[in-house]
Amino acid sequence: MKPVRTALVGYGLAGRVFHAPLIAHTRGMQVAAIVTGNDERAALAARDFPDAEIFASPEQLFGCADRFDLAIIASPTRFHASQAAAALKAGLAVVVDKPFATSSKDCQDLIALSRSTMRPLSVFQNRRWDNDFLTLKKLINDGTLKNVYRLESRFERYRPAVDAKKWRESSGIEDGGGLLFDLQSHLIDQACHLFGAPRQVYAEIDRRRSGATADDDTFVALQFEGGVRAHLWTNVISAARGHRFRLLALNGTYQKHHLDPQEDALRAGDNPSSAQWGIEPEERSGKLTIEREGVLSDITIKSEKGSYEQFYAQMRDAVLGEGTVPVAAQEALLTTRIIEMALASAGKGTALEFTSEALTSL
Repeated sequence: MKPVRTALVGYGLAGRVFHAPLIAHTRGMQVAAIVTGNDERAALAARDFPDAEIFASPEQLFGCADRFDLAIIASPTRFHASQAAAALKAGLAVVVDKPFATSSKDCQDLIALSRSTMRPLSVFQNRRWDNDFLTLKKLINDGTLKNVYRLESRFERYRPAVDAKKWRESSGIEDGGGLLFDLQSHLIDQACHLFGAPRQVYAEIDRRRSGATADDDTFVALQFEGGVRAHLWTNVISAARGHRFRLLALNGTYQKHHLDPQEDALRAGDNPSSAQWGIEPEERSGKLTIEREGVLSDITIKSEKGSYEQFYAQMRDAVLGEGTVPVAAQEALLTTRIIEMALASAGKGTALEFTSEALTSL
């Protein structure tokens, strides 16, 4: 099978640690080009992928786009819309690293361009393939937990000092800096993947650390059809972390503390070809407390195998015309619109109604 020739735009943390190893270890895909204007990163790219073409700018890549099939936009968020649009116009299929773009208007324009050029467009929401989320999703889908009424989801870290060398910490929220566009976009996407579009959005957004230029402590509450609520926290000021997931249903509760192991594995240089990929130690398993015949029982629930590589396996098939994209751009538009409403809610200090017109009223 002819490989999907993939061009990676950006070779920082997202491009080098997350995208490149997953593409390289997905059957039928090839890292064929890397774009970076940083000399040090260009040298790393040439070392890591000696057969790939190295470009100093996206414009150089798009000028010879006929040599490639797919572009991965892994640059800072403020460049996502313009670079994704240029890639689509050049005839390439496109994956944009989350959170898609900094405005729902830009997201809508990209969706329209994808349709007019008839090129696949997806957004890298890899945490749909986290081991804990896959486990939680299974407990809902197989009916183990019935009448779910609340999802609590946390992504907490402890970084009490601002790192000005990282663009997400030195940029303002208008450029996609901060946690609302970063980690919170994952939690919003997961909640909407489970329950659909919300009916109401409420948020609290703060800057806690000295010198912070964008949010570093966020809370988003979503209410869905039927009264299901999702409470979503992200921050970098938790010296002691809460549970990663807590799912409450009328017949029981699922709790999970430790993070999926795939990010740490990628940072350590591991990849999906490893025998232990996506598998966590048994002691990190979640706990299900469930009522049966009037008695509550605690059951250890071994986590499903994490599988970020499934994103690119599905994207490969979409590029080849053999399947659909792994994350629909319309779903990523929903996440971006919720982020915009969260900002408005935090500014007003009140919950806002999310109607069917919310995706088109800009």
